[in-house]
Amino acid sequence: MVALYIILSVLAVYLIFFFIFAIMNVSHIMGRDPAARNPVEIFLLYSGIHAVANHRIAHFFYKIKLYFIARMISQISRFFTGIEIHPGATIGKGLFIDHGMGIVIGETAIVGDNCTLYQNVTLGGTGKDKGKRHPTLGNNVMVGSGAKVLGPFTVGDNSKIAANAVVLSEVPENSTCVGVPARVVRINNKKVGADLDQIHIPDPVSQELCKMYIKIEELTKKIEKLEEEKNETV
Repeated sequence: MVALYIILSVLAVYLIFFFIFAIMNVSHIMGRDPAARNPVEIFLLYSGIHAVANHRIAHFFYKIKLYFIARMISQISRFFTGIEIHPGATIGKGLFIDHGMGIVIGETAIVGDNCTLYQNVTLGGTGKDKGKRHPTLGNNVMVGSGAKVLGPFTVGDNSKIAANAVVLSEVPENSTCVGVPARVVRINNKKVGADLDQIHIPDPVSQELCKMYIKIEELTKKIEKLEEEKNETV
């Protein structure tokens, strides 16, 4: 009977903190999601809210070195939400995870205030070294669906990562990154050189095919000329 009371007490405390952390994030989402109808719907049905609230509890246990409990909470949260946030990750206030399925945030990742992550985003590490190996997102950073940010570098404040981009190096503040590997195409809403224009940039594959086509044409003409000279001598 005592064990049952202890379990129920622990569960009650967990739910209280879950409720507090979830409520703290509702107002941020109301102002940023045009599909949000009311706070009750967000609190009950948004998996991103649940994942972040669970993470804050797991992160507390991680900081006091109860790693098993922290990881257990994060894995249970992953099972129910489809969002995996390592309990060691540092998450700022106002994180908005839209849709969320498939998001992975690594152990040493740092996410600033008021960031937005869409589905299938990965904040991952590179290599097997210990220490800082995941990215740091500044404040007000938006990471589009399917984007991968890999490595221990910083994405500056107010920057945007386009959908399906693969970011492997530092991103300045107020920038827009696109492509694989990602390149900065705008800083302070100004284009960064004509060679980085994602709309008008030449296709390198097409360029190589054109070079091959021209070379084949040249070789064909040489062969035809040699055949003509051979026929004349005969």
